[in-house]
Amino acid sequence: MRLWGAALLMAGCGGFGFTLAAANRREASMLRKLIQALQEMEWELKYRMPALADLCKIAADASGGMVREIFLELEKKLVKREVYDISACVNSIVIQKELPRSVRKNIKQLGSSLGRYDLEGQLQGLETVRRQCRKDLQKLEENSVQRLRNYQTLAFCAGAALTILLI
Repeated sequence: MRLWGAALLMAGCGGFGFTLAAANRREASMLRKLIQALQEMEWELKYRMPALADLCKIAADASGGMVREIFLELEKKLVKREVYDISACVNSIVIQKELPRSVRKNIKQLGSSLGRYDLEGQLQGLETVRRQCRKDLQKLEENSVQRLRNYQTLAFCAGAALTILLI
């Protein structure tokens, strides 16, 4: 019985380390998708100047996963004309989703500038958010292989230490 408990304890702690590593990878992936969507939005604004609903659809098509869902939901609300304050709408959409802190912060910042300013203001807002996303992504990717390996190793070591203490 004790051996089973020890094995389960080590597996649980090791799983926690792998969960931390997976969350880090997920956040980096979402930031990359958001950067791509922002780049696509900027290009479209510079050369075609579509309506905001169409711009959200274009951003959704350029991204994937949860970022795509957010832009599609915003596009749907814009088409149905359920939106009076885009910033509040983006905040309400983001609150419903389980997003990493940096992704949530950047999307909220995007929502505060979307549809508010002239073309130059829109482009500047997109560039500001994209720059912040790149900075957040760079911070995540610094020594990421070593750091993620450390998370996993430390989790297993903590499980082993707890097992030794309890046996």
